[in-house]
Amino acid sequence: MTLDPLAGQLAPPAKIVNLARLMAEYYQGQPLVPVAFGTSGHRGSAFKGSFNEPHVAAITQAVVEYRKSQGYKGPLFLGYDTHALSEGAWRTALEVLVAQAIPTIISQDQEYSPTPVISFLILEHNRLHPEALADGIIITPSHNPPQDGGIKYNPPSGGPADVDATGWIEKRAGELLKKPESIKRVPLYRALTASHVEAKNFITPFVESLGQVVDLKLVSEAKLKLGVDPLGGSGVHFWEPIAERWGLNITVVNPIVDPSFSFMTLDADGAIRMDCSSPYAMANLLKIGDLFDLAFGNDPDYDRHGIVSGGQLMNPNHYLATAISYLLANRPLWPKTAKIGKTLVSSSVINRVVTGAGREVYETPVGFKWFVKGLLEKTLLFGGEESAGATFLKMDGTTWTTDKDGFSMTLLAAEILAKTGRAPHEIYASLTEKYGTTDYGRVDSDLTESDKNALAKFEVASLVGQKCAGQTIVEAWTKAPGNQASIGGLKAILADGSWFALRPSGTEPKIKLYVESFSGADFQAQITQDARALVLGC
Repeated sequence: MTLDPLAGQLAPPAKIVNLARLMAEYYQGQPLVPVAFGTSGHRGSAFKGSFNEPHVAAITQAVVEYRKSQGYKGPLFLGYDTHALSEGAWRTALEVLVAQAIPTIISQDQEYSPTPVISFLILEHNRLHPEALADGIIITPSHNPPQDGGIKYNPPSGGPADVDATGWIEKRAGELLKKPESIKRVPLYRALTASHVEAKNFITPFVESLGQVVDLKLVSEAKLKLGVDPLGGSGVHFWEPIAERWGLNITVVNPIVDPSFSFMTLDADGAIRMDCSSPYAMANLLKIGDLFDLAFGNDPDYDRHGIVSGGQLMNPNHYLATAISYLLANRPLWPKTAKIGKTLVSSSVINRVVTGAGREVYETPVGFKWFVKGLLEKTLLFGGEESAGATFLKMDGTTWTTDKDGFSMTLLAAEILAKTGRAPHEIYASLTEKYGTTDYGRVDSDLTESDKNALAKFEVASLVGQKCAGQTIVEAWTKAPGNQASIGGLKAILADGSWFALRPSGTEPKIKLYVESFSGADFQAQITQDARALVLGC
């Protein structure tokens, strides 16, 4: 991808979304695109007819019917982030839920609700009330641009719904989208005052429990100076209570909530995107990163983390390896036979770190849903994705969240520094001395019909023994080794441990090529060139 000349600079007026027009399209525009659940719910934009009020109403009605079919009798936690469409969609969803007499819990004062907080609240409720299981709906398109919206369903497991649930909901929502008159709703003013809608404080219980997953007393004693950029996201009002409760020196460098995200610096492609793993989107924090011992940011629904250590934004794979290495050495109460979960497109340095610690890796396709069951049953200690999302068990070895948690992952960086006296980037440097240095990258390109057909018909076994960048391919899979689930593409491993993976995107018509080289940047570039030719013939 060519770097946009404005990348890392403040968004000019021409890039700022017209919020009035966006909301008009949400309420009055036609749904031109069917409901489609990707790796994390349904996403789209009102401008494109892919996220309009009928989509949200149909999906919410489908969730109601699904939870009834499963016998879930507890409340549904309804949360939303700071995107403009999230506010509207939250209201639409509440109108549908109330009309169906679903007991619904919303945040006090209609406060924004981060994804990990909803996961935490679901699990806490179900621990105390197993006879009346709760679930949740979260309105968010994650780090996507301001004009986008998203909606996802978390069942009583607390994490992203599995493919059976999302398949059922997607199919039923598609049917309802064609007959909107069958969807029951009540006006918003009635929904907000309904007897089965309860407003609760979401912030205090989560903040109080954070000390069970990260050693915040240790962080407090170290008197670290921490900087936080919420990137205008749903966790913005959590940091002051966290600092006050745990005695932390936290500076929120930008407390602004603006649905246009006009304060953002542009991402690599020139779009406004709240991607805390991008140095271009995090440019504002990077400019002042040296004012703090550590600084970090999160995306709008707080399921991702970005760590500024030594004045630089850590590569997400590097921080995952660092976090895992530290946790395995500093959580003595964790189950001894449990594994570390990673997606198969995450760095293989993680595999080496885990093996070196005497543990096993549980490698899955892309999507956090593959870690939910293991985290819930404590057969997984940690689940992490290459896209800067992860969560892990409490210090006593019990479940924390089963969805990605940007709070615990950022605060863990502070614990690492407080405990070891070394910043996360320094620890990663020592890991590379032991396990090797890699060059990692991803190339996205348009997915053509011929590419799709070639990938579907490709015999992966034929890759083994072939040469790629001059090295022999020793393994090739179409199923993840951890759970034998289809990866929707393929992964091939070379003799030195370098690898490439090719898969269609779950959210857009793109094909993604991931490459990691243990033999330098030139070797990575050669793998990138050879891989497409080997698989797609181009």
